[in-house]
Amino acid sequence: MNVSVVAIDAGNSKTDVALIGEDGTVLSSARGGGFQPPVVGVPAAVDVLAAALELAVAELPEATGAFGASAHVSACLANADLPVEEAELAEALEARGWGASVEVRNDTFAILRAGVDEPRGVAVVCGAGINCVGMTPDGRTARFPAIGRISGDWGGGSGLAEEALWFAARAEDGRGEPSELTRALPGHFGLDSMYALIEALHRGGIPTARRHELTPVLFATAAGGDPVALALVERLAEEVVAMASVALGRLGLLAEEAPVLLGGSVLAARHPQLNDRITELLAARAPKAGVRVVSEPPVLGAALLGLDRTGAAPEVHRRLRAQYV
Repeated sequence: MNVSVVAIDAGNSKTDVALIGEDGTVLSSARGGGFQPPVVGVPAAVDVLAAALELAVAELPEATGAFGASAHVSACLANADLPVEEAELAEALEARGWGASVEVRNDTFAILRAGVDEPRGVAVVCGAGINCVGMTPDGRTARFPAIGRISGDWGGGSGLAEEALWFAARAEDGRGEPSELTRALPGHFGLDSMYALIEALHRGGIPTARRHELTPVLFATAAGGDPVALALVERLAEEVVAMASVALGRLGLLAEEAPVLLGGSVLAARHPQLNDRITELLAARAPKAGVRVVSEPPVLGAALLGLDRTGAAPEVHRRLRAQYV
C-alpha cells in the first residue's frame, strides 16, 4: 500500500507525524521536537520535522510502496500565523521532496478538523496564546492574525499570568483593589509577598519560563471567589466568545447549527468558571452553536485535511478517525 497522506502537526513543544495509507490506515507514526522557526530559523525548524518524518518512515511496513512518490503533505504548523508565512513554509517543505503536493496551515486548523466529521465550524485555541479559525466545506475560511497585542489579541496562558501579576502587584502596594492573588501568586513559589516575587522574576531567581505556572493559580483563586481573579476569567470568556462569534459571522454560520470547538491547555483544563461562562455567553450570540472541548489529537486533523485535499471517500475518513478513538 502506498502512503497517501503525510500528516504533520507541529507545535512549539512537539511534532507529531502520521503516514496514512490509501484506505485511511495509519501505517506509521512518530513524535519529534518542537517547531520554532522564529527562534531557530526556517531551515533548522524544518529539520526538526524531517527528523520526526524519518522516524515514521523507518517504521513503515515492508509492503509499503515507494514513499513520497504521490503522497500529499498536510502540515499544520505553529507560527504559521499569516497566509504569507504558510506560503513560505510550504515552499520550504516542497523543497524537501516529501510528497507530490504540499499544503501548510496554521496548527489551529488541525484542532478544528480533528473535532468535526466534515470541515465545518469554528475552533478557539487558548494555550500559551489565543487563536481562532473557522472553515466550511466549500473551502471558505475565517481567521485572525493572532500574533499578540499588535493584532488585537488578549488572553492565553502567558497573557493571563501577566495580568494576574499586574493586578496582584497593585493590590499589594495599594494602587489597586485588594485581591487574594497577592498571597496566592508568591505562595506558589514559596515566597511571602508580591515584592519578593517581583524581585525574583526581575533578577532571574525564578526563570521567566515558569510564569505560565501562575495561570492555574489564577483559576484556583477565581474558584475561591476572589473578585479580581473572577474578572480576569470573565474577560477571557468574553474574548473567546468574541472571536468565535465573529468567525461564525464571517462564514454565515451564526444562525446555523455549527460546532464551536475549544482546544489548548487553558480551555482543555475545563475550568467551570471559564468554560461554562463561554457556553452561556455564546448562547446569546449564536443560539444554535454547539460547544465542546476537543479531545482528539491534532495530527488526526492534519491527516483528515490531507484526505479532504486528495478527495478520499467518506469511508476512508471514517476508517482513519476510528483509529484515534
